[in-house]
Amino acid sequence: MSTEETVTNVGQADTEQPSTDSAAATGVAPSQSVATSEDSAAAVATQREAVASQTEEEPETRTADQDFGQLLDQFEQEQSSLQEGEVVRGTVVGITERGVVIDFGYKSEGIVNQNEFMEDGQITVKRGDEVDVLVKNMETGEGYPLLSRADAVRLRAWDDLEKAFEEGTPVKGRVAERIKGGLRVDIDGIAAFLPGSQVDVRPVRNLDSLRGREIEAKVIKLNRKRSNVVLSRKAVLEERNADRKGSTLGQIEEDIIVEGQIKNLTDYGAFVDLGGIDGLLHVTDMSWGRLQNPAELFKVGDTVQVKVLKFDKERERVSLGYKQLLPDPWATIEERFPISRRLNGKVASVADYGAFIELEPGVEGLVHVSEMSWSKRVKHPSKLVNVGDTVDVEVLSVDPKARRISLGMKQVQTNPWDTLRDRYEVGLRVHGRVRNLTDFGAFIEIEDGVDGLVHVSDISWAKRIKHPGEVLKKGQEIDAVITSIDTENRRLSLSIKDLEPNAWDKFVSTHKPGDIVHGKIARFANFGAFVELDDNLEGLCHISELSEERVEKPEDVVQIGQEMDFRILRIEPESRKIGLSARAVGSDEPIIDTKTYSSEAGGGMASLGELAGLGGVGRNSDDDTDR
Repeated sequence: MSTEETVTNVGQADTEQPSTDSAAATGVAPSQSVATSEDSAAAVATQREAVASQTEEEPETRTADQDFGQLLDQFEQEQSSLQEGEVVRGTVVGITERGVVIDFGYKSEGIVNQNEFMEDGQITVKRGDEVDVLVKNMETGEGYPLLSRADAVRLRAWDDLEKAFEEGTPVKGRVAERIKGGLRVDIDGIAAFLPGSQVDVRPVRNLDSLRGREIEAKVIKLNRKRSNVVLSRKAVLEERNADRKGSTLGQIEEDIIVEGQIKNLTDYGAFVDLGGIDGLLHVTDMSWGRLQNPAELFKVGDTVQVKVLKFDKERERVSLGYKQLLPDPWATIEERFPISRRLNGKVASVADYGAFIELEPGVEGLVHVSEMSWSKRVKHPSKLVNVGDTVDVEVLSVDPKARRISLGMKQVQTNPWDTLRDRYEVGLRVHGRVRNLTDFGAFIEIEDGVDGLVHVSDISWAKRIKHPGEVLKKGQEIDAVITSIDTENRRLSLSIKDLEPNAWDKFVSTHKPGDIVHGKIARFANFGAFVELDDNLEGLCHISELSEERVEKPEDVVQIGQEMDFRILRIEPESRKIGLSARAVGSDEPIIDTKTYSSEAGGGMASLGELAGLGGVGRNSDDDTDR
């Protein structure tokens, strides 16, 4: 306000009649409020002088008041310009239960939810930190502005994405997860899509290997309204590779050692970035030992030294090796694992034919199923060992060229055959179980790992047994007598018939041709009937000796189980055969000891007529007149 304006206002005031309220306001009593004209003139003059004096004597005070007013106006204008949805920069002034308090230049501080500053359960800001926040609400019910850090970061990220899209510059993001068709990448809270075809210059089969990695990619498609962002990491890699590829190709040679970075893992190996060109490190060239999965040895991003095994410059293909930089454990295998050495190892894998034992990294030996136990009948190795088990073994053979070691587990155990003679002797009666039947006999297990053979001829003294299955069955428990022991060849001979006295010798000593014996029809043959005698002996009654009449079939005249008397025609000690006759029981014809056989019997006993040489023909001759 100017001096002239002050004076003018004062003059105007002088012409007006002051009211009672005005007087009270000035501190003048109502009785004194009425003044003469002279008094008024004097008062006006006094006021003018005061104004003039103030103007001349206090210029600094007036200027300061004027600047403060201007600042106040400016502050109010700035505050009125803040709008909801705007991003501003503020300073953290406190952290309370309500949230993080931000001073952003407003008349009161704003609040940001603590969760927006949390990471792994910890608040990531402190007093004095400057942060960008978005004004969500200028006035809340609690009287303070509501701010958002996450929304501010997201808005700024969208601006950066639009700029990167327009200028073609790469952006950084972190791979969040694998989704259908590719990967979801987080860019400051914005979800972007990275198609599988744009992940790398080469197809990547295991996209999960990139999860959690920070990557650079170009924005190839952007729609802010639909929140749609599509990235291409391949474009960034191609630009980088184009600059380094030529230099790398000029330096690569076979047998040299190069350094690279694992950029992708597959089931069959790893791709190594050598600088603009990728080399394949096959799983078989990663380790001298057994390696099931490349991920057991490497992870994406690892820096490794590898050897160039093959290089095709025209096709730009490089084969790499990692184990070739390490000593070959098979080079000195014979010195470190001599035959008969005993050691322990871990079961690496189990097959139908045996188990592979890891003796040291890169060296495995095979324990064949037949070398696992002296005693147990191993149908499958998994019955004795499992992957991861530690076992004691003995080296049986070593073949460095074929990279093979044969091992034995039973060799470190006690061999029951070495001490067999200490436990058994010839003539000893033993008890066992029929383990197996063959055409020539039965194998009897008398203890774990020790089987004895009962030959078919040693099953019975009297019965003619063609197959042991006629009298024995698998799993049956029986007694037998040891007849021979051969520990060197691991053979044990057993006999079942020796459990009883030699019935044949007894029969021969007490019987002779012409004696009458009692027997029972046991079975039929086309040439006669076999007769069961005492002491489990059998004799043959030829069909011609069953009846005085002509007989076509034995069952026409006798029946199975029928008991009757027979006359002994012949006894053969060498072949243990007894010839019988039913029709000769009531005859007084002499019995002649001869070795004449009936052709029809095929080795059976002859008839009385044949033995006596009567008529010159057999009983079954077609000439009826010879009877």
